[in-house]
Amino acid sequence: MVRSRLENWTWFTADSGDHAYGFSGNHLRLGLSRSGKRFDWMAELASPLLLRLPEDAVGAGAQGQLGMGGAYFSSSGGRSRNVGMVFPKQVHVRVKKLFGGEWNSLRVGRFEFQDGSEVTARNPTLGVIKRERVQQRLLGPFVFTHVMRSFDGFHLVRDTPRRNYTLVGATPTRGVFQVDGWGWLKTAFAYGSITGQTSPAPGHSGEWRVFGVYYHDWRKVLKQDNRPAGARAGDGGNLAITTWGGHYAHVVAGAGGEYDFLVDGALQHGRWGSLDHRAAMINLEVGFQPKILPRWKPWFHGGYYFGSGDRDPADRRHGTFFQMLPTPRLYARFPFFNMMNNIDRFGTFQVKPHPQVTLKTEGHWLRLASRQDQWYLGGGAFQPWTFGFQARPSGGAASLAALYDISLDVRINRHLSFQPYFGYAQGRSVVQSLYPRGRHGRFGYLELSYRF
Repeated sequence: MVRSRLENWTWFTADSGDHAYGFSGNHLRLGLSRSGKRFDWMAELASPLLLRLPEDAVGAGAQGQLGMGGAYFSSSGGRSRNVGMVFPKQVHVRVKKLFGGEWNSLRVGRFEFQDGSEVTARNPTLGVIKRERVQQRLLGPFVFTHVMRSFDGFHLVRDTPRRNYTLVGATPTRGVFQVDGWGWLKTAFAYGSITGQTSPAPGHSGEWRVFGVYYHDWRKVLKQDNRPAGARAGDGGNLAITTWGGHYAHVVAGAGGEYDFLVDGALQHGRWGSLDHRAAMINLEVGFQPKILPRWKPWFHGGYYFGSGDRDPADRRHGTFFQMLPTPRLYARFPFFNMMNNIDRFGTFQVKPHPQVTLKTEGHWLRLASRQDQWYLGGGAFQPWTFGFQARPSGGAASLAALYDISLDVRINRHLSFQPYFGYAQGRSVVQSLYPRGRHGRFGYLELSYRF
């Protein structure tokens, strides 16, 4: 697979640094694999190549990195605008028919994993909802970045006619913004889930999942939260967080068209260094595909997301929902925010003017869940000396931004596809307090992908 993307960033205007720039990100993957009756194996190399990265896309103080170009340049050594590397992306073996079961399997080695992807949906609409609104919220390979991440460990699966049981234990690899994806991190997780599909009925299709994740990060890095800098610097304790959650998605055909809904939630407890950790998230979504214009397949979708924030930086409790190791760009197509301390009221509309063409637009109206907490962005640990999430002061405000975007997905054939995207962010009081010289941002790209 070859993916090439030309990105153009106009971040919120900082007091210093280059907030408007473009660069080229490229990702090549080559692999060999073999599938047998009892054993599978795969060996795959990845080679990211980043060209003309911005040298000065970092603002002073809390203004921080001015878009992903600044993140790539800083994380890859900050010495060259053109960087590349070759490293093993996936190297694993899979034993099938384990313990005499036809559908039992164990995968060991380096692999990719996405939470929520355990079962393939039978209904096409349900499949899209899972792929775009369920998977990779907490654990994923961060596929939008030009380096991505993998997981080293084991992946055990037991399937029955009505249930899927999955257990994963792994440590994430380096990568994401750092082009060197060879090493490990002092971070690990254990994930277990049970997934089932509802009893089939005419016009109905549904899926439920319950899961638990234990996440442990024992790197001695500066944590990002709403405590004063001195308190954070003196806290070298580990993160040890347990998350319990689940989702239920359902699609039903009615007289006027097809309806869908999704509920997704999680509770967290554990330790955030020296603090107790208690946090939660809830996501509610509904959609409708009317029968009008059947050749264009219009689809209206919208919802409400809440990810808790911390309300008191001086107490002994950390209340910000922690996203662990996600692929945040699925839920923030202009990735200047994530699911931490966030309220997201959103709507989407898409049409398919041709079977191989999808036109989609989204609107997001964003607020901080707690104005005493921070504005968070990022996608989790990716190198030993960086926390992986950025935190920026709220300025005592809650209103973050409004985001409006549009994308076009064109599949020319089964090998070749391209996608243009443009997003416009209207920064509000939180953004304006940090970037008074310019509170609006823009992000656009043109991506071309070829699969062998």
